[in-house]
Amino acid sequence: MVAATRELPASGYALEVDGRFKAEFTTRDGARAGGEELKKRFPMLQIRIYDAQTSAREEIQIR
Repeated sequence: MVAATRELPASGYALEVDGRFKAEFTTRDGARAGGEELKKRFPMLQIRIYDAQTSAREEIQIR
């Protein structure tokens, strides 16, 4: 069985959860808010924000 691969977004921001892209956002603030909420509910997950313009990833930490 082969898992479907989700392509990198061409613009905006995406949430990467345990190495897989799960949601796309138009703003960084929206992606951060979604990531922080998810991290609070499931602190064991590795959650990152992917910036399509710079191809950079930023890890979400619990504050």
